[in-house]
Amino acid sequence: MVSTGDPWTPETREKFEKKDRSAYLDPCQEAAARSIRCLHRNNGDRTMCSDYFQAYRDCKKAWLEQRKKEKKGWFS
Repeated sequence: MVSTGDPWTPETREKFEKKDRSAYLDPCQEAAARSIRCLHRNNGDRTMCSDYFQAYRDCKKAWLEQRKKEKKGWFS
């Protein structure tokens, strides 16, 4: 299975906190790009890229859970 590691690194946090409000930052962009490249390599066959899609979903879930934890800390 394809692994993305922890998407919420200290470097990612710093980029997120310093970005403009209108800028979009996705720490899982690399996993998303890998899944798109897989689709291109396999002529759009999603079944061939299921590991890449799962890695992206796992990355996004971990990132959103971490963001929720941090937001709770701001208001408690």
